[in-house]
Amino acid sequence: MSATSSGTAFDIDAFRQAVEQGDTDTLVRQFADDADMETVDRRTPPSAPTVIHGRDSIEDFIRQLYSMDLEHEVLQCVTDGEHAAYTERCTYPDGLIVKSMSMLDLADGKIVHQSMVQAWDEDSPGAVRIGDFDATDDRMEFDHGHTESVHLGGQNINRITLEPGWRWTKDMSASVGTDLCMLTHSLALLEGTLAIRTSDGTESEMYAGQVAFVPPGHDAWVVGDQTVVVLDRSMDG
Repeated sequence: MSATSSGTAFDIDAFRQAVEQGDTDTLVRQFADDADMETVDRRTPPSAPTVIHGRDSIEDFIRQLYSMDLEHEVLQCVTDGEHAAYTERCTYPDGLIVKSMSMLDLADGKIVHQSMVQAWDEDSPGAVRIGDFDATDDRMEFDHGHTESVHLGGQNINRITLEPGWRWTKDMSASVGTDLCMLTHSLALLEGTLAIRTSDGTESEMYAGQVAFVPPGHDAWVVGDQTVVVLDRSMDG
């Protein structure tokens, strides 16, 4: 059965092909305007999953995901018309693998909710990998700052330098296309003072030597006249 109870079809074959070929436009069109995407992994357990609300925010996530250098393979894919489920394997050039299992709730041929559980390879105990921020070619410049990234063991480790006057909603919002930052961050602040305000209005300041977990839906800015340097670790997949 490939149609929802309302008679509108969800094309599971087109969805699978889009996942494997990186057809982000087709993938985004599969989601309803008010869809939710929920992810559980070792960083975000079932009691505190990462949740992305709305197709616009889901589009940002999908496009960021497919900007990474990895191969997507759908291993299994089934649907009964009102639900669909699939398993996916993502392989990075160094051989590391992320595997996920997703359940899709469907309405009128669109995804209204995606629940995903994912896991990734651990490095072997004897594998030591060393990166160098000063030697990396992965550097991104933006207004009032820049980011240098190193890929190690299935992780992106970012050194972010933010100049006085930087604020996410002022310097990043227009280029990213969202009102707030919709990424999840695990931060270690090396220099300066950084303020963070979440979508519910809660405001915090972090100082050099502190660490923070920041969920999607937030603004951030440099406090004072000292440059902020922060380490940001994000898991692939």
